[in-house]
Amino acid sequence: MTDRPGGFVGERRDFELGLAAALSTASGTIDSREGSLVMVTGTADGADRTVGVGEATPLPGWTESLAECRSTIDRALSKLETSGPDAALAATEGMPAARHGLSLALLDRDARLAGEPLYRHLGSDAASSVTSVPVNATAGDGRIDDAVRAALEARQAGFETLKLKVGVRETAIDAGRLEAIRTEVSEDLVLRVDANGAWSRSEARLAIGAFPDLEYVEQPLPSDDLRGHADLRERADVALDEALRDHSVDDIVDADAADVIVIKPMVLGGIDRALGVAERAWDAGIDPVVTTTIDGVVARAGAVHLAAGLGVDRACGLATADKLDRDLAPDPTTVRDGRITVPQAPGTGVTVEW
Repeated sequence: MTDRPGGFVGERRDFELGLAAALSTASGTIDSREGSLVMVTGTADGADRTVGVGEATPLPGWTESLAECRSTIDRALSKLETSGPDAALAATEGMPAARHGLSLALLDRDARLAGEPLYRHLGSDAASSVTSVPVNATAGDGRIDDAVRAALEARQAGFETLKLKVGVRETAIDAGRLEAIRTEVSEDLVLRVDANGAWSRSEARLAIGAFPDLEYVEQPLPSDDLRGHADLRERADVALDEALRDHSVDDIVDADAADVIVIKPMVLGGIDRALGVAERAWDAGIDPVVTTTIDGVVARAGAVHLAAGLGVDRACGLATADKLDRDLAPDPTTVRDGRITVPQAPGTGVTVEW
């Protein structure tokens, strides 16, 4: 993205998407996702009117507020028109959702100008087209029969990996849910659990000892306890999620605190920054897993392209379209047999009627 002033035009369009079921966050329960679409068009000489579209959908407890996001986008778009893309991006610093929306719009536009899908534009080293990415199914913290039902539905839909929420109920109940899935559904189903930082160190050790074999345990301890996570790696593979919100990837690497990190582009400030974090982790021997923050189709498609460009082979948390009761545009990232489609059209592959 070159910083050539003049000729660029930007616009913000707000939206609200209802959720199919309420979502628990660090700041409470929400029943909708509110945000803004960001449209960018034009070049320095005004000759090309290719449009790029991004999405800024802040999440309470993870990013700036909705009001801060929207006011930041407005300031950035003003900068875009007077000073160019780099100055506009600089105006979004410290506001990750706003930066995500603007940076994705610019990347989408650049990839469309180049006539290539976004994952190619990000510099994918793939020798051929990446047509799909593995994704996981999810199950909440319900009763044993709820967990078994969710696992059966996941297997019937072709998913090979299931992520369960744990840490809300007693360890014995969580262990029972996992054992029931193993015995009643499939021994081959890959299981991972997410505690959302609910355990103390002793509780985490107890739970890991009681659970059947897992792919990894996600965020078992509070996000500030990197040393505790490092110690737990002797008992199980550890994935960090919330910790990446509060610490740099270098902090996590230095603490030797993770086997896996969960990459949320909206929280990290954009696909471009998420790419840098993932590559730094990979260089240190830590696997990245890409996930959404229950976003609309524009941001979700961007996350799919990120996973494709990285060549991630672990199942990613991208099969989240069914969490919304409607979407921003037709969805080119359909899920089938446990894999999500990577759009091959230029840019994100999402067509938004502006």
